[in-house]
Amino acid sequence: MRKAEIKLHVRQRADRYSKIDAPKSEAGERTVPLPPVVVSALREWKLACPKGGLDLVFPNGAGEVESRTNITNRGFIPTQIAAGVCSLVKDDNGKVVLDDKGEPVRKAKYGLHALRHFFASWCINRREDGGLELPAKVIQERLGHSSIVITMDVYGHLFPRGDDAAKLAEAERHLLG
Repeated sequence: MRKAEIKLHVRQRADRYSKIDAPKSEAGERTVPLPPVVVSALREWKLACPKGGLDLVFPNGAGEVESRTNITNRGFIPTQIAAGVCSLVKDDNGKVVLDDKGEPVRKAKYGLHALRHFFASWCINRREDGGLELPAKVIQERLGHSSIVITMDVYGHLFPRGDDAAKLAEAERHLLG
């Protein structure tokens, strides 16, 4: 028997000023299916996370809205550096800057919005390349874009072209026999 699919319902957001409000557009209210590993991690986190009156999934230590600065500085930047997704800090002369322990100082390469772009590219990429290979319309809905034009303007270059010689020859064989 197949397990029931669990979905995330996006109905509100916290803005950069820690104010809870509706998504920026009507299309921002959406439903996104969650992989089992994410569901498991969220269930585990729910038992351990700080409790607050807002019943947030990722609150700060007091159970309130976590600031974007803390999420970035305490979580995302150290994670990138630990994963090696970083660059060396250099002085004006091009020399690598060292910390007080003599280790090179590293800086993260990406901001939080890069996670959204990763998700979009994962949804677009072909299955044989580790992606989901979803149709453009589904990706538009998952990203909460109000128009397919936005999705295609931003991510259209990532979709497989399908016009290379091998693909055309294969299509010709299927069509003409």
